[in-house]
Amino acid sequence: MSEENKWSVIKFVQELLLDEQDKSVITPALIAQKIDMVLKIMPKKADGLDRGAVIEELIRRFSIWVGDEASLINMEGHIPWLTSERKQNWRYWQRYRELQERKLPWKAVEALDRTTDSTLSMLEDPLREGAWDRRGMVVGHVQSGKTANYTGLICKAADAGYKIIIVLAGLHNNLRSQTQMRLDEGFLGYETSAVAGKGQRPIGVGLIDGSHDLRPQYVTNRTETGDFNIRFVRNLGIAPESKPWLFVVKKNKAVLARLLSWIHRHVANTTDPDTGRKLVTHLPLLIIDDEADHASVDTGEEVVDAYGNPDPEHEPTAINGLIRRILHSFSRKAYVGYTATPFANIYIHERGETTREGPDLFPAAFITNLAAPSNYVGPARVFGLEAENGRVGDLDLVRIVSDHCSEDGKKGWMPVGHKSTYTPPEEMPASLIEAIHAFVLACAFRQLRGQGADHCSMLVHVTRFNLVQQHVHRQVEDHVLHLKHCLTFRINHEATLCELRRLWDNDFLTTSQRVAEQTAEDQYRNAPNWEDIEALLPEILDQIDVRMINGTAKDALDYADSVTGLKVIAIGGDKLARGLTLEGLCVSYFLRASKMYDTLMQMGRWFGYRPGYLDLCRLYTTEDLVEWFEHITDAAEELRAEFDYMIDSGQIPRDYGLKVKSHPVLMVTSPLKMRAAKTLYLSFSGEVVETVSFYRDEDKLESNLKAFREFVQTMGTPSPIPSRQRNARKDSWNGANWTKVPAQPVIEFLRGYQTHPDSRKVRGNMLADFIEKMNQSKELTSWTVAVIGGGVASRTEDISGIQVPRMKRKNKSLDSDDKYSIGRLLSPQDEALDLDERAWSAALELTRRAWKPDPARARNRELPDIPSGPFIRRVRGLGADGIEPHPERGLLLISLLDPKDSDIKDVQLPVVAFAISFPASNTAKSVPYMATNILWEQQYGGSE
Repeated sequence: MSEENKWSVIKFVQELLLDEQDKSVITPALIAQKIDMVLKIMPKKADGLDRGAVIEELIRRFSIWVGDEASLINMEGHIPWLTSERKQNWRYWQRYRELQERKLPWKAVEALDRTTDSTLSMLEDPLREGAWDRRGMVVGHVQSGKTANYTGLICKAADAGYKIIIVLAGLHNNLRSQTQMRLDEGFLGYETSAVAGKGQRPIGVGLIDGSHDLRPQYVTNRTETGDFNIRFVRNLGIAPESKPWLFVVKKNKAVLARLLSWIHRHVANTTDPDTGRKLVTHLPLLIIDDEADHASVDTGEEVVDAYGNPDPEHEPTAINGLIRRILHSFSRKAYVGYTATPFANIYIHERGETTREGPDLFPAAFITNLAAPSNYVGPARVFGLEAENGRVGDLDLVRIVSDHCSEDGKKGWMPVGHKSTYTPPEEMPASLIEAIHAFVLACAFRQLRGQGADHCSMLVHVTRFNLVQQHVHRQVEDHVLHLKHCLTFRINHEATLCELRRLWDNDFLTTSQRVAEQTAEDQYRNAPNWEDIEALLPEILDQIDVRMINGTAKDALDYADSVTGLKVIAIGGDKLARGLTLEGLCVSYFLRASKMYDTLMQMGRWFGYRPGYLDLCRLYTTEDLVEWFEHITDAAEELRAEFDYMIDSGQIPRDYGLKVKSHPVLMVTSPLKMRAAKTLYLSFSGEVVETVSFYRDEDKLESNLKAFREFVQTMGTPSPIPSRQRNARKDSWNGANWTKVPAQPVIEFLRGYQTHPDSRKVRGNMLADFIEKMNQSKELTSWTVAVIGGGVASRTEDISGIQVPRMKRKNKSLDSDDKYSIGRLLSPQDEALDLDERAWSAALELTRRAWKPDPARARNRELPDIPSGPFIRRVRGLGADGIEPHPERGLLLISLLDPKDSDIKDVQLPVVAFAISFPASNTAKSVPYMATNILWEQQYGGSE
């Protein structure tokens, strides 16, 4: 009861605080006053109330801000319709909003209202007569609340008059069940049952307003067998004309085929006179596609004729084809795909229309980028963002695992390419034992913080094979049992306690302090005494349950049905389906268990919201997974930046789809998703490329130095790089500068330079080909080349008479690697080295205009004071108001990295590094790039 009182008081006090005009005056003292006011009116709420917890929660809620969403929209064929009058008496939304106000900060609820309004307004009015079709995509951040967003959209769509609502939820029963339960709570308002008319206990929104006329009809239910089936649907008494029908279905060929057949037989009210296909004209349809980049995309090769027109008889992949046929069976329809990976649309054939299936799922109407609230913990917070000397802004929560297998990956506890019949040795690696201990301590710490009633989870993901998971499950269970006996009966417990104490002292106390400093969350500073933690350990261990997660509905159900908080160690593989939320996830232990992309996306569940226990979270994983996640994080950020740029240029989804298809970022992401080798056509216009990985082999370094020296000689005498005074800001560089260098020497330098394959977006020959191609259109013909010096004044290079100091860029690679890796080569001001004050100011103005504050992208609310790369390149290539375009001007920046100061073992020679800033261009030229996963398979083992 005290827990219920707590949330009830929080809701009422939050309402009172919303009346404060100046939110900065909301202090613990003011909150305490408001609590007194509420308890005066409702004295029973004081029973067992933890006032401190109420104050802490409300301070947290009122310190949160949310960034703005942004959309690319195509208005063709669309009639604007959503007005405030139309939204009067929207009761599905009203009760859902009230439910969210109990759980979320008011700013997050406001943002939810705003973004769902925005999405709904880009769909068609369900009352509009005639045929219409709107398809869009919403790109959220990983685990940032997409389900809450589309539940809000469904409530509003039902209020507006959409009658058939189909949610496509994952590939496995557990995720489908979890989604059904969320919609039971947020939209239906009652518990769905496998027997029509049975169960129907009011929950969630049904407890706020349970009126009979606010009970939509469910067609699927929360049980294991609750997916769409014909028998159940026969017993439904309510026609969809009067109340909306909700279907939550798996992306499964048999299920979707059953649903399509039922629509044709029982819902269709006419046939299309031209094609004879069955058609529903009286009921508007909304399809929500959760994880839209997963299983919905037609991965079959697109067949087009010489004019780029698709083959109307093309056979799409099964699930893609069935989703499209369901849409094609309705004359009035809307489709919204939700995803966290902005690479999703790359794989959709934008004009892939076939006779039977209709148009492909390309989001032709709109693409929206959602921002996240400031309490969201995403990849940018965990791994930081790339800067000159490594990554910046990362929280100290990652622990590197290297003891799970031998150095060559072939032996040890969990070798890299193990088979389904593999039996791991009995002794678990010390890193996994430490991770289990960290979880036990986190549970105890949370209990002492008053979070004992909340769920607490640990995820162990080390293999994709069920049989191997069973061995791991037994080993982890045995270890937890050993800890329990040891500490409960105090038999030979000293060594175990000593280990736990050491982890507490050396990791937990220091990490909590550091996270408190980084997040300004004072609650993380107050650590309990070790004695209090130790006293709790037997009780905690008694509650921990070690489970296999194998894709059944039970995985999801137990969280919902548990009265007290569950404490679970979940052992899973790929069946730990994408999107299944492990409530209260504190500790993850991750080895690469399958094809890299899937594993990386699974790591994604590690992100989200960790209110009051972020400092206790740990991610145990390998160096290579961290490095790849960093690549993916940077790639996603690059595409989001591209997106902001395109909104500012007034472009539509089709332009973005084309841009993404030719974006160099695919050189990073495509091997992760490719099934077969494929030629991509990439353009570098408007992009920057930097070498970030280098050989350590002396011969290759010598060869690159030789190519550099020959290049310098060809260009003649340089001048010092001029400093720039722009907008009351002075930028200076130390180095040598050439202007109006013809393209040929640049091309020869690039062909002579040996790039390391891990500098994924930089291939010397490919860049040279691209410049040659652009030269045919009189672009990239005149180059500014600068050799930029760094801070290693004791070691300089003579560049045609100018002494240029070497640069320090910290080595991120291990000594055992055959490469030297850095964060970024360029400093923020370097790309604008060739811009005069007017061009620089124009680029800054454009940067500020397109700036979208988003905490998940480490973007705060202050406007930037220097222009961003995309807009520097845009102004250089396309010009701006009163500023001439110069698409002929390329910028090549070279630095000589010092091996000693950069911490590169066994290397004496300076390392030649370069970056190219390509001006934006309207010339659609591209060069072929063969993307293949064959090397991948050799390096990491196939997916069997």
